[in-house]
Amino acid sequence: MANATPPTAETLRAALRKVADPASGQDIVSAGLVEGVELRGGLVQVVLLTDRAHAAAMEPVRKQVELLLASVAGITNATAVLTAHKTVPAKPDAPKAAASAAGHAHGPGGHGHAPKTPLLMEGVRAIVAVASGKGGVGKSTVAVNLAVALARQGRKVGLLDADIYGPSLPRMLGLTRKPQVREGKMIPPAAWGLKAMSIGFLVEEETPMIWRGPMVMGALEQMLGQVEWGELDILVVDMPPGTGDAQLTMSQRVALTGAVIVSTPQDIALIDARRAVKMFEKVHVPVLGLVENMSFYCCPNCGHRAELFGHGGARQEAHRMGAPFLGAVPLLLDIRTTSDAGTPIVAAAPEGEAARAFADLANELWTQVEHKLSTATPGPRIVIN
Repeated sequence: MANATPPTAETLRAALRKVADPASGQDIVSAGLVEGVELRGGLVQVVLLTDRAHAAAMEPVRKQVELLLASVAGITNATAVLTAHKTVPAKPDAPKAAASAAGHAHGPGGHGHAPKTPLLMEGVRAIVAVASGKGGVGKSTVAVNLAVALARQGRKVGLLDADIYGPSLPRMLGLTRKPQVREGKMIPPAAWGLKAMSIGFLVEEETPMIWRGPMVMGALEQMLGQVEWGELDILVVDMPPGTGDAQLTMSQRVALTGAVIVSTPQDIALIDARRAVKMFEKVHVPVLGLVENMSFYCCPNCGHRAELFGHGGARQEAHRMGAPFLGAVPLLLDIRTTSDAGTPIVAAAPEGEAARAFADLANELWTQVEHKLSTATPGPRIVIN
């Protein structure tokens, strides 16, 4: 479009009147199928209401919405998602089917969503989630340095920041540029030997992400399926902290090879780590191992060692649960300062104590990943484009 005026949610909603509802013949706005239009920078998310009976018929509409909005000046990426979490008015041609779908809105699928086959990405051998039961344990720092360590060991690595509400990957990698778009797909920026993607590349750093569940999952699916990841040995996913809906949905919608749980040694953090392990067990995602972050502190002046948060708790917990213990990372000032400066410690000081700890973690993790890949049973495959 030639109009240089920045788009707004209202102008985008008006543009959607060009898309027809295949059942009623009305445009999708008049038909009440556009539940939400959220605009953040150049990223737009649209939620379309449907039900199980009409989901297949609405898929071409969803794609048409994405193509239409992607052509609007000022929009870098557009995603539309289908949801049935509201009761949708019965379609004239199938009132019984619609009523039946609405009647099951609170069934096992949750909010009326039909069961979905987990997503797999062409060319990506393994997808590993780095998670924690709570915030504040250094999960993102571990995920970034673990990914860089894997790349330094010669593996093709991608890093996905799945924390939509608090993306930290751009700052920690020192990346500020927006990803380029080629043939409808984003090109992930490269840094420190890996490819990276984060919602933080698409919005301003201080922009609050006030999104509901369907929009969050739509953004995650966009960063998985509408990114030119290419051939990867492993995609490391920095999960949001906690064990809420976003984490469960991500675990169920993505064909994860396994999960790494990050904890600190103290008992209160280990309680939350157990919750994270239980969450992954419920969604049948294997736990590849536990990491003890901030395991101990060594004074840089005198070398005195202090176990500020206790020591060895994660190792003991891993043994209790029958899960591998991947290793311990010391509490060092340089890990924090290099992360804030956009240069992960593994790259900034590759021969240092912290880098050696992350290299050991990477080796242990890759051993677990290779074992899972060699013993995995192939399942149904969906390639997302």
